[in-house]
Amino acid sequence: MTALASPLKPRKQPVQARSAATIEALHTAVIQVLIREGLSRCTTTRIAERAGMSVGSVYQYYPNRDALLAAVLEKHLSDIADTMEQVCRDSRGLPVAEMAQALVEGYLAAKLRDAGESRALYAVAGERGGAALAGRVYKRMETAVTALLATAPDVTFEDPAMTASIALNALVGPVRSILDREATPAFEARLQGELVVLLTAYLRSGAG
Repeated sequence: MTALASPLKPRKQPVQARSAATIEALHTAVIQVLIREGLSRCTTTRIAERAGMSVGSVYQYYPNRDALLAAVLEKHLSDIADTMEQVCRDSRGLPVAEMAQALVEGYLAAKLRDAGESRALYAVAGERGGAALAGRVYKRMETAVTALLATAPDVTFEDPAMTASIALNALVGPVRSILDREATPAFEARLQGELVVLLTAYLRSGAG
């Protein structure tokens, strides 16, 4: 299964540096328009104006607005998965307490590096195949964490895949509360430390 349905695929992939720069400018413009004006007003015209190019230039790369939005969402989620996979590679063989620290720091950095972007793309994810894409990205992270846990020198996990899934969900919920603007400043300030304590205790238990 492809990440995007055929109507949502880009018209062409960036081969030259100039094309790649154009794609990057379009993606940046999408985020900026979403943040400032919302999904309903995020049109190809406004995106093109924000990117400093013509609407025709947009259509050289994407057949419609939804294809462009889907591409931006896919890159955003894939970047998060890339970060977590790298964290897992770098943390192999460490004690579980250090694994927990690395997982928490990596996930928070990936999701909250640009909270405005993450918030803006929630609306896109809700109606453009976002659920399926998010599921595939989550599976990538779960697979990486499962492999990481198998290298722990101080704990043996009965079901590392189950442990990985629960550990990831323990990170997702609190971060979502921040992105939904439900968390207090005190919650945000203490979140990283509290999640490290939580995840360390869970991993040390060998649960799963």
